[in-house]
Amino acid sequence: MSADDSTLALDARQLNEFLDAAFPDAGRGYRVESADLDGIRMRLPFDDDQLRPGGTISGPTMMSLADAAAWLVTLSRIGPEAMSVTSSLSIHFLAKPEPADLWAEARLLRLGARQSVSEVRLWTDGGDPAEPVAHATVAYAIPRPRTG
Repeated sequence: MSADDSTLALDARQLNEFLDAAFPDAGRGYRVESADLDGIRMRLPFDDDQLRPGGTISGPTMMSLADAAAWLVTLSRIGPEAMSVTSSLSIHFLAKPEPADLWAEARLLRLGARQSVSEVRLWTDGGDPAEPVAHATVAYAIPRPRTG
């Protein structure tokens, strides 16, 4: 299983359809807004349940979006492989995210037959993507294809 460097396996619409089918009762709220060979962009609409004391978006909310973005940028290249799983996630919280929609941009740093490594930047609506509120590096384990 390897990705062709010049094609997408799943576009934004297909990624959202896959997400809905894989987690029909989850109510996650985030959506892939765009997908191309450079990566994907996702949006998580703001909800008061995402806040932590002090009025800032919680770390678990940001980690969840970063993880989802890394998974979906991987699937955008390898296709609908539900059993790809997080093997590592390192996140740096860089600034206090204000209560607003949260955006993620993920790009693949490496895609191999058994693992992907992605970089994810997070920022809030109205903020500058060049000045993220968090930055994550995420690795995904890709299962071996089953044979006969």
